[in-house]
Amino acid sequence: MGSRIVSTGRAVPPTCISNRDLERRLDTSHEWICSRTGIIRRHVLRDGESLVDFAAEASRQALQRAGMEAGDLDAIVAGTVSSEYAFPSFACQVQRALGAPTVPALDVAAACSGFVYALAVADGIMRAGDWRRALVVGADALSTMVNWRDRSTAVLFGDGAGAVVMVSEPGPRGVLKSILRSSGEMWDLLSVRATGQRGAIDAASVRDPRDAIQMRGPELFRIAVKSMEDVTREVAEGAGVSLNDISLVVPHQANLRIINAMMERLGIDQEKVFTNIDRYGNTSAASVPIALDEAVEANRLQSNDLVLINACGGGLTWGANLVRW
Repeated sequence: MGSRIVSTGRAVPPTCISNRDLERRLDTSHEWICSRTGIIRRHVLRDGESLVDFAAEASRQALQRAGMEAGDLDAIVAGTVSSEYAFPSFACQVQRALGAPTVPALDVAAACSGFVYALAVADGIMRAGDWRRALVVGADALSTMVNWRDRSTAVLFGDGAGAVVMVSEPGPRGVLKSILRSSGEMWDLLSVRATGQRGAIDAASVRDPRDAIQMRGPELFRIAVKSMEDVTREVAEGAGVSLNDISLVVPHQANLRIINAMMERLGIDQEKVFTNIDRYGNTSAASVPIALDEAVEANRLQSNDLVLINACGGGLTWGANLVRW
């Protein structure tokens, strides 16, 4: 008995910040940002807004499209590193917002790999027979963790949430294989301290730069390309699938150059990759479910298509899921 994604949903904050807007705040330019990242604009939380609200909205969309209500769920798994509370978990906050019953609700903290990890966790427990219907959420607000005077990180991140509903059912469709990896030795390539004041773009207080996201970009770029390539080959081999048979690749939307380099090394046609980084920036754990929802909306996913999902994030963490849609 496996698990299958039956519906998707997404939600982002209404405030949209373009590269031109950032030109007025930072020593940067629209051309510089585009050439290095592929990003044109991103949605960000404003002071007083809660990421939980957007995660709940994405979840409601997914539930409605699945023909379900919150009361039908057996579990909620959230991939995030952006909860406003050390506890309760972000998933418990989403559970309350949805009015879901007293089912397991837990967080998976794997930064930008959060949704890939959360999907694998949910699939594994569903295969064990403990859950029949699960809500898997990817949500992050890394824009609240940047130093808005640091152009190397401030231009990268957007905020948002995506969600999928998974059901346990027999048959060939569903999650075929997941591979998860991490290397704590490389933690300092991308990190942020848990202490400190959060700093939305319009907040009165400024986040201490020492408590903002720290990133060693060039090294992270090289490792992200290689790790996502390696885990993609591994998950395909583990599922007995040729890379040529993959219909669509939905990668974490960190940097367009990373995505292009990975696809070139894999030898997969660029037409088979779905990207939306130009409109959202790097939304961390939210990027894959947001992209999945847009791919469904754009009719890029058909029944029985092989879909490859992969990501690399702070930890370092990386992983991939191979799904028959």
